[in-house]
Amino acid sequence: MSAFDTPLPHGEDRAPARAKSVLVIACGALAREILAICAANQLDHVELTCLPAQLHNTPDKIPEAVKATIEENRDRYSEILVAYADCGTGGLLDRVLEDTGARRIDGAHCYAFFAGLEAFDRLEQDQLGTFYLTDFLARHFQTMVVEPLGLDWNPELRDLYFGNYSRVLYMAQTDDPSLENAARFAAKRLGLPFEMTRTGYGLLGDFLNAPGNASDPGSQRS
Repeated sequence: MSAFDTPLPHGEDRAPARAKSVLVIACGALAREILAICAANQLDHVELTCLPAQLHNTPDKIPEAVKATIEENRDRYSEILVAYADCGTGGLLDRVLEDTGARRIDGAHCYAFFAGLEAFDRLEQDQLGTFYLTDFLARHFQTMVVEPLGLDWNPELRDLYFGNYSRVLYMAQTDDPSLENAARFAAKRLGLPFEMTRTGYGLLGDFLNAPGNASDPGSQRS
């Protein structure tokens, strides 16, 4: 099992779902955050299954993976929520959700729903060419960015890939000095100025606590 797979049991190892329980199908990059929100809010009726975070490298595969997971579980839960934004699927994920009745969190990507939709738009307008980090990406920068882009073996590619970026903006979900240091190191590795903002869990907390009510762009719930 990789660091990006679900930390929860699957298939026959999973206990039968309770009546009126909710399944959250999530990107593996959100596992820690979802488990923390559920624990803090005593969301004992919510169960979590995660798809590998590496799917973001091939976003065209996300809709089919989500659909297969919904179909596998739809008869076992009263509701299925999808903790994915559009995530580069070009609307294809929404087509899957329309066909299955499942619902996802608002936003084009996790940066938007962590920051809040309107707040993220302001960030984009404030400075183009921003490379965003979350807690997950700060923690797994080597395996999610450096290695897939071959920067260890071809360091000259750094300027090719990131020459038009103007900064690294770390959106912190938690107050963790070790992750801040990791994010600062990532910015240094990319040769970009470092900035940081604390978003907390953004719209994700509202999405899990009150399904269907995660559209407030100013939400910063943690």
